[in-house]
Amino acid sequence: MATVSSSWPNPNPNPDSTSSDSTLPSHRDRGDDTESLDSFSSMTLNSSSDDDPNLNSDPIPNPNHGVTLPPISPPTPNLPVTPPPSVLHLSFNQDHACFAVGTDRGFRILNCDPFREIFRRDFDRGGGVAVVEMLFRCNILALVGGGTDPQYPPNKVMIWDDHQGRCIGELSFRSDVRSVRLRRDRIIVVLEQKIFVYNFSDLKLMHQIETIANPKGLCAVSQGIGSMVLVCPGLQKGQVRIEHYASKRTKFIMAHDSRIACFALTQDGHLLATASSKGTLVRVFNTVDGTLRQEVRRGADRAEIYSLAFSSNAEWLAVSSDKGTVHVFGLKVNSGAQVKETSRVASELTRSNSSPSSSLSLFKGVLPKYFSSEWSVAQFRLVEGTQYIAAFGHQKNTVVILGMDGSFYRCQFDPVNGGEMTQLEYHNCLKPPSVF
Repeated sequence: MATVSSSWPNPNPNPDSTSSDSTLPSHRDRGDDTESLDSFSSMTLNSSSDDDPNLNSDPIPNPNHGVTLPPISPPTPNLPVTPPPSVLHLSFNQDHACFAVGTDRGFRILNCDPFREIFRRDFDRGGGVAVVEMLFRCNILALVGGGTDPQYPPNKVMIWDDHQGRCIGELSFRSDVRSVRLRRDRIIVVLEQKIFVYNFSDLKLMHQIETIANPKGLCAVSQGIGSMVLVCPGLQKGQVRIEHYASKRTKFIMAHDSRIACFALTQDGHLLATASSKGTLVRVFNTVDGTLRQEVRRGADRAEIYSLAFSSNAEWLAVSSDKGTVHVFGLKVNSGAQVKETSRVASELTRSNSSPSSSLSLFKGVLPKYFSSEWSVAQFRLVEGTQYIAAFGHQKNTVVILGMDGSFYRCQFDPVNGGEMTQLEYHNCLKPPSVF
């Protein structure tokens, strides 16, 4: 059960934070008082010199040595060193042009290409934000509090309007919110075992879905103009549920034997990539009829899959995991190939050492119906122990990688020869705004 409110008091009492243009807010908005302290010290010294005739900046004569000493400088104040914030959330917007960072102090929005901070909102009290969901590049965001000192209750979705610099609405629930997804016409709220679909314009409840335990808040929605496709975990281990709202049809797919760990949709909602808790295989399905279109192999060892992402034309698939490697796989499902084409591709893979494929044992009686399991075309290796998510950049054959340590990588892969990706740039989005 959810309750709806269309009004919410301003969580940031500072009126300066209402600016929504692409320029960075002032130090007052950021909560960084280093600049204000410097200015205050400078003004105090100047006014004291003007008001007191005994204080001036002329050189002081020294009768003992007959030399002139420089003016006495005031002591430099010991400014407190503020540690960088802790990252609670990372997510790309719908077209991967921007990304959002939720921290234990607030949130910030950054542009991917070129890399730059668009704006940040740091709160005076509390400040922990565990979910920041963007709606393309518009001023509306969905926020959920989190961390040790949450800015908002974790069972509420706050609708933030950055033009006004405040929350303009809220959705309240009986349990904690795990994730939020936005479309131009819908708000999707994911709880542990339920999903609520609301109309964006009036926050009217349109649909409720029950799921198996979903602590990660797994949910994906199409972003193409027209009918919505929604994917969520089913009621069984390894099952995904696909809702086609235009045709009012529901499709269930037993995608894996073990629990679902991650999935992703193409923008038009036609293809679905899934990974299980084993993390060895990634499968690509047709969302309309549920058929398996392709299967790719990340590796032989178990791994936790952190993210899956299609390229805009569904030609490539990026996968990140706790092994510290981002893989890029080539997809053939968008070419409309049929079974005979599948057989031809499988035959070529067995004859070519340069083509990425699994061992020949996979072809001995266990060849999947459509595509054999394939290795990645390109890889980028990172430090293990940090959670990374990946998406394709707007420049051709580029991948953008975000880390929970604040790291930002842009890499480029060779679509023909594959192999190790080339790092194009690196940044840390947790640095003070003066460095951007």
